[in-house]
Amino acid sequence: MQQLSRTESALAGQTDAAAMLTQVEAWSHINSGTGNLAGLSTQADALAEAFSALPGDLELLAPAPVDAVAANGARIEQSHGRHLVLRVRPDAPRRYLLTGHMDTVFAADHPFQRTRWIDAVTLNGPGVADMKGGIAVILAALTAFEASSQAARVGYDVMINSDEETGSLSSAPLIAALAQGKAAALTYEPSALPDGTLAGARGGSGNFSVVVSGRSAHAGRNPGYGRNALVAAADLAVRLKHMETSGLTINPARIDGGSANNVVPDSAVLRFNIRPKSELDAERFSRAIYLILHEIEQEHEVSLHLHGGLTRPPKPLTPAAEALFGLVKQCGEALGQPISWIPSGGVCDGNNIAALGVPVVDTMGVRGGAIHSDEEYLLVPSLAERAALSALVLHRLSGGE
Repeated sequence: MQQLSRTESALAGQTDAAAMLTQVEAWSHINSGTGNLAGLSTQADALAEAFSALPGDLELLAPAPVDAVAANGARIEQSHGRHLVLRVRPDAPRRYLLTGHMDTVFAADHPFQRTRWIDAVTLNGPGVADMKGGIAVILAALTAFEASSQAARVGYDVMINSDEETGSLSSAPLIAALAQGKAAALTYEPSALPDGTLAGARGGSGNFSVVVSGRSAHAGRNPGYGRNALVAAADLAVRLKHMETSGLTINPARIDGGSANNVVPDSAVLRFNIRPKSELDAERFSRAIYLILHEIEQEHEVSLHLHGGLTRPPKPLTPAAEALFGLVKQCGEALGQPISWIPSGGVCDGNNIAALGVPVVDTMGVRGGAIHSDEEYLLVPSLAERAALSALVLHRLSGGE
């Protein structure tokens, strides 16, 4: 096992575990579900205050406009919260990107709102692992790194968005802009497994809505005049499921529409998600979907409009990414933290960053589990562990021992 130098030992020992835990508990008690704009505003202000302790210029940026399809098929604007961006030494020749998200999946009226201790080392609470614990790790790691002899030679951007849980649609342009020219990126999703195992290669994800427009008619007097949008949507859902391959899963998730029992429904909206394992699988779907839509239009005499797209490209492990994973593993071994990685079917902002050619490790956050449920938990010792890991990774990325 590679030993730490005296400088590195001092660097890794700088994290204040008690302060990190206090931050996580306080932030967890702020409801910041993606749709809770008031809560997200409170959370953004709290994070801006905390991250102002670092050097650089901090901004809370307005979200990019995003539209969605309502249950009646109309296009509507979707509101999102502000995104935090901290830029440190923007003129440095070598720079990194660190990302996290402040939103959770728990709405303002969800009963899961407070933390509680399960045992002496396990904290249950909304967002404690995904990923308010991860945000605390970012701040502690950068605070420690700023004391490194290497810090002045490099720069970094921190981006904490407000919409990761719904696909980062309003922050995608910001992620793309910040990723340009970066030597490496670290994203602070929780570990893939509670033992600290990282997520390696990831598949992709796309969310779609198909608006089906038919023709209404009386279900008793002249049903043949109608064109049943609900039946067409159901037929499409079945055909989509039959499009699945070993490299592509498709989940028809919801159909909005219908009418009174004596009316042929003239409008429906089908929503579905795809998970391609590779870019080739995504391309095959993109070609095939329009053939299926054309068949439905012809056979049911309806019109279809497809909305959405592949918002998370597949993330293979490139040689540059493997080198970054290797460095993280090396640093973990030096700290007594065994590091390994496995493929994951989940997606995150790491997919978007990797698609821009930047090597990224996207599970640098805390150890925990049961995310997206009221059993979500954080293994509290991992706060200091992961902060030390990131501080050491940044130090060595920047030319340290």
